[in-house]
Amino acid sequence: MFNLFRKKAANPYVKQDDQQTFRVRVRTRPHGDVVEFRFTKSAHIGIDDDGNHIFRKPVVSSEHFDKGELTVHFDRNYTVTGTDGENVDFIPVREWED
Repeated sequence: MFNLFRKKAANPYVKQDDQQTFRVRVRTRPHGDVVEFRFTKSAHIGIDDDGNHIFRKPVVSSEHFDKGELTVHFDRNYTVTGTDGENVDFIPVREWED
């Protein structure tokens, strides 16, 4: 009951740069190449069948051409609710924060 106004913890893998922009970094599993994605609400995030927001992107590393896919799930208020990766591992923001 007393947690009504507690700020929700940010997702450890997704950094919100400003009101519209997010960033995420992944490491490919075969060779460990790091790939960064910067995406915005208006241009890159879509809506899934349940009415929630989603960002899905194929990953191809520039050094070894490792392939994978990343998915970031949002609720209707653009709060990150989860991350999924195929052939990639998400890098925590605390490891790459500027």
